[in-house]
Amino acid sequence: MSFFSDSPKPNEIDNWVCVLEGSTDLEIEMAKNYLSNLKIPSNILSKRDSAYSLNVSEMAMVYLYVPVEFEAKARKALAKLEEENPDFSMDEESSEDETD
Repeated sequence: MSFFSDSPKPNEIDNWVCVLEGSTDLEIEMAKNYLSNLKIPSNILSKRDSAYSLNVSEMAMVYLYVPVEFEAKARKALAKLEEENPDFSMDEESSEDETD
Protein backbone atom coordinates (compact mmCIF):
# COMPACT_ATOMS: atom_id res chain seq x y z
CA MET A 1 0.00 0.00 0.00
CA SER A 2 1.39 3.34 -1.01
CA PHE A 3 1.03 6.36 1.27
CA PHE A 4 1.15 8.65 -1.74
CA SER A 5 -0.87 8.21 -4.92
CA ASP A 6 2.30 8.58 -7.02
CA SER A 7 5.32 6.84 -5.54
CA PRO A 8 8.51 8.88 -5.71
CA LYS A 9 10.70 7.93 -8.66
CA PRO A 10 14.48 8.18 -8.99
CA ASN A 11 15.70 11.31 -10.73
CA GLU A 12 16.80 11.11 -14.35
CA ILE A 13 20.50 11.96 -14.35
CA ASP A 14 22.50 12.08 -17.59
CA ASN A 15 24.79 9.07 -18.00
CA TRP A 16 23.79 7.62 -14.60
CA VAL A 17 21.17 4.99 -13.78
CA CYS A 18 19.50 4.10 -10.49
CA VAL A 19 20.26 0.47 -9.59
CA LEU A 20 18.91 0.40 -6.03
CA GLU A 21 16.45 2.32 -3.92
CA GLY A 22 15.70 1.98 -0.25
CA SER A 23 14.34 3.80 2.74
CA THR A 24 17.47 3.69 4.91
CA ASP A 25 20.89 5.23 4.39
CA LEU A 26 22.56 2.16 5.90
CA GLU A 27 21.18 -0.25 3.30
CA ILE A 28 22.31 1.96 0.42
CA GLU A 29 25.71 2.68 2.02
CA MET A 30 26.35 -1.07 2.35
CA ALA A 31 25.53 -1.59 -1.32
CA LYS A 32 27.74 1.37 -2.31
CA ASN A 33 30.66 -0.07 -0.32
CA TYR A 34 30.14 -3.49 -1.89
CA LEU A 35 30.23 -1.97 -5.39
CA SER A 36 33.26 0.10 -4.43
CA ASN A 37 35.13 -3.09 -3.47
CA LEU A 38 34.36 -4.38 -6.97
CA LYS A 39 35.71 -1.14 -8.52
CA ILE A 40 32.23 -0.06 -9.66
CA PRO A 41 31.77 3.70 -9.18
CA SER A 42 28.53 4.81 -7.57
CA ASN A 43 26.85 7.79 -5.95
CA ILE A 44 24.04 8.14 -3.45
CA LEU A 45 21.12 10.52 -3.83
CA SER A 46 19.17 10.92 -0.60
CA LYS A 47 15.75 12.54 -0.52
CA ARG A 48 15.58 12.09 3.23
CA ASP A 49 14.69 15.23 5.17
CA SER A 50 17.41 15.36 7.80
CA ALA A 51 15.56 18.11 9.70
CA TYR A 52 12.91 15.60 10.73
CA SER A 53 14.97 12.38 10.74
CA LEU A 54 12.25 10.50 8.94
CA ASN A 55 12.91 6.92 7.91
CA VAL A 56 9.41 6.17 6.74
CA SER A 57 9.18 4.42 3.39
CA GLU A 58 8.41 6.85 0.58
CA MET A 59 8.97 9.93 2.74
CA ALA A 60 12.70 9.23 2.97
CA MET A 61 13.89 7.49 -0.20
CA VAL A 62 17.59 6.95 -0.84
CA TYR A 63 18.87 6.00 -4.31
CA LEU A 64 22.11 4.41 -5.53
CA TYR A 65 23.30 5.43 -8.99
CA VAL A 66 26.04 4.00 -11.20
CA PRO A 67 27.36 5.21 -14.56
CA VAL A 68 25.38 3.75 -17.47
CA GLU A 69 28.35 1.69 -18.68
CA PHE A 70 28.51 -0.09 -15.28
CA GLU A 71 24.77 -0.81 -14.98
CA ALA A 72 24.85 -4.49 -16.00
CA LYS A 73 27.89 -5.25 -13.83
CA ALA A 74 26.34 -3.43 -10.84
CA ARG A 75 22.97 -5.15 -11.15
CA LYS A 76 24.68 -8.56 -11.42
CA ALA A 77 26.83 -7.81 -8.36
CA LEU A 78 23.84 -6.62 -6.30
CA ALA A 79 21.81 -9.67 -7.33
CA LYS A 80 24.71 -11.89 -6.21
CA LEU A 81 24.92 -9.98 -2.92
CA GLU A 82 21.21 -10.53 -2.34
CA GLU A 83 21.49 -14.21 -3.22
CA GLU A 84 24.40 -14.76 -0.84
CA ASN A 85 22.86 -12.64 1.94
CA PRO A 86 19.10 -13.15 2.22
CA ASP A 87 18.88 -10.40 4.86
CA PHE A 88 19.96 -7.90 2.22
CA SER A 89 17.15 -7.50 -0.28
CA MET A 90 17.04 -5.14 -3.22
CA ASP A 91 13.83 -3.16 -3.55
CA GLU A 92 11.65 -5.11 -6.00
CA GLU A 93 10.08 -1.90 -7.30
CA SER A 94 13.48 -0.68 -8.54
CA SER A 95 14.10 -3.88 -10.49
CA GLU A 96 10.64 -3.82 -12.05
CA ASP A 97 10.92 -0.16 -13.11
CA GLU A 98 14.20 -0.75 -14.91
CA THR A 99 12.87 -3.66 -16.96
CA ASP A 100 9.93 -1.72 -18.45
